[in-house]
Amino acid sequence: MTKARKAVLETVKVSPIPLSAGEIHKKIPLPMDLVTVYRALKYLEEQGLLESFSFTCTLKRTERYYYHRREPHAHFFHCEQCHTFVDLGKCQLGPQVARLEAQHGVRIATHTLYFTGICAECLRKAMTESPI
Repeated sequence: MTKARKAVLETVKVSPIPLSAGEIHKKIPLPMDLVTVYRALKYLEEQGLLESFSFTCTLKRTERYYYHRREPHAHFFHCEQCHTFVDLGKCQLGPQVARLEAQHGVRIATHTLYFTGICAECLRKAMTESPI
């Protein structure tokens, strides 16, 4: 594995939230251009070391976000105000997935689920800033 691929993989691995290619590029300690980051991401995803999903928000528009495959699948929350992601932890959808498999006659191998809304910090700020 090249130095660039290792740097990209380590950058994504240590992040608790999904990162865009631009965010990864800014965090990498090695000098490399954005094209190299994209090539490394493509390779790492093809090797099954990273996963990605496309996401659209009002601030960043449509972007592809990458995360390290820690569990068989991932669940995230995206705040519509501060535009941060929150990892929602271990999947709790086992019974629902089993029901979907039985209902549709399919075998679900993995899934990525994300929710959008307002995070706890933005809710707190809104409560303290709003006049009573």
